[in-house]
Amino acid sequence: MVGFSTSLANLSVSLYAIINPENIGVAVGNVLGSNIVNIALILGACILLVVLKSPRYPKFMLTLAKEEMGSLNIGLFLASIIPLSLLYIGTASRFIGIILVGIFVFYMGQIATKKLNREEGGLSIQRKRLRRHILLALTSAIVVVVVAFFVVESSSFIATSVGVPPVVIGATVVAFGTSLPAFFASISSVRKGHLNMALGNIIGECFINTTLILGVALIASSLVVNIAAFSNLVLFSLITNLFLWFFLSSERISWREGALLLFLYAVFLVVSFGGYRS
Repeated sequence: MVGFSTSLANLSVSLYAIINPENIGVAVGNVLGSNIVNIALILGACILLVVLKSPRYPKFMLTLAKEEMGSLNIGLFLASIIPLSLLYIGTASRFIGIILVGIFVFYMGQIATKKLNREEGGLSIQRKRLRRHILLALTSAIVVVVVAFFVVESSSFIATSVGVPPVVIGATVVAFGTSLPAFFASISSVRKGHLNMALGNIIGECFINTTLILGVALIASSLVVNIAAFSNLVLFSLITNLFLWFFLSSERISWREGALLLFLYAVFLVVSFGGYRS
């Protein structure tokens, strides 16, 4: 739920971007760039925050149940294999978009079925507060959609002015902006002692970006996208996912893992902007 909420900014930006066919690079770059931001920057910052909160314990263990770990691994696997598969295919069209949205619907249906089977009573108090939360959600969604329009317009202007390809702007400036909701949600979760929620939010958003949002962008676009133009993003996304997989399989996580993820994001920025001049 948190991952879907924080992905709303990415969805809005992608839809606005493909209104102008020339901005398809912003849409796809935003999707892949957001996944890199989520894992390398946001998760790296969360890990360091956990360590700073408990300086006496420089290493900590993830307390994840077997089922939770399985869900995270499946989401991370799909977020890794889909961009790599598209890079192998070479192009992506509306047909690919329909498949990606279908994967999202199927996976969400599987999760919902498992959770509904375990639901119990005693939700009367939460139901009384439902209207207020629905109103807050709708208001927040409207604000996100409006802001997304200005993000796309501003990023397109920046790309044109400084001569940087839209895909680079989408993968860096736009991706960072659309990942801010995930950043604040994850940091808030960690400060309250819920690193598992932050981790679920980050991986959940990566999965949603790669399936639902990329799929919707491809369906709404009239162009056939050349995925080879996004090869650097796909490779960096795969590298960050592999690092996260390794960390999840480790018995303990320390500040080194967090620092390594932040360093990886810095390398991504240098590589992205290194070949261009203002």
